[in-house]
Amino acid sequence: MLVKISTDKTVSEAAAALQTAVQANQFGVMQVHNLKETMEKKGVEFVRECLIFEVCQPQQAKKVLDQDMSVSTALPCRISIYEEGGKTTLATLKPTALLAMFNVPQLEAVAQEVEDTIVKIMKEAASG
Repeated sequence: MLVKISTDKTVSEAAAALQTAVQANQFGVMQVHNLKETMEKKGVEFVRECLIFEVCQPQQAKKVLDQDMSVSTALPCRISIYEEGGKTTLATLKPTALLAMFNVPQLEAVAQEVEDTIVKIMKEAASG
């Protein structure tokens, strides 16, 4: 259900590389949530770096939403970048696993295509 890829890059370096990889693969970054900043603004001490990227490919989203609007509750896709145990990790929930919860078998191919691209994006961001 979860895809995790480790990198020797810092969170900031991985975030910059992710921005580039998202665009290179015809996806867009809709929003970036900085968990540390948000928690601190709410008065909660949180010392770990964690960035959550909301990414989307509008044509793929339209295909899914045309079939079942309730799938909107699982959109957009998210990729987290965080530090854990001295390593930076990129992680995402598999779109195929998320879509399976909606029982719309005709969308399995779209979910697999999105998942393959998101994993490709993560690998590109994590590498050199």
